[in-house]
Amino acid sequence: QVHVVESGGGSVQTGGSLRLSCTASGRAFSTYALGWFRQAPGREREFVAAISRSGGSTLVADSVKGRFTISSDNARNIAYLQMNSLIPEDTAVYYCAADWPGDGTSTRPEEYDYWGQGTQVTVSS
Repeated sequence: QVHVVESGGGSVQTGGSLRLSCTASGRAFSTYALGWFRQAPGREREFVAAISRSGGSTLVADSVKGRFTISSDNARNIAYLQMNSLIPEDTAVYYCAADWPGDGTSTRPEEYDYWGQGTQVTVSS
């Protein structure tokens, strides 16, 4: 059984930073492609970033480009979303999702097979 678990959310002020972590169990971590999505109240789920199973290919949404970085450490079975220069518009529940077998990177939530429960990120002005 596959479990995806996010951690690292919290509350920060504008300009602050947070690092979210994601682990995925059940299969070899290096066989998952991973994505981060977010959903703010009253809005649809939005793509944030994705990384291939090797970590060699990444995608980042235009809305966070230059501020957010996705990375993975397959030796430690963990992926990260480093979020810098946070703004109130980044406030949302952030979800990690795993695609197995991970064939690349995708911005489409329907491409992902397993989802975590989400972690809240709140940015105050």
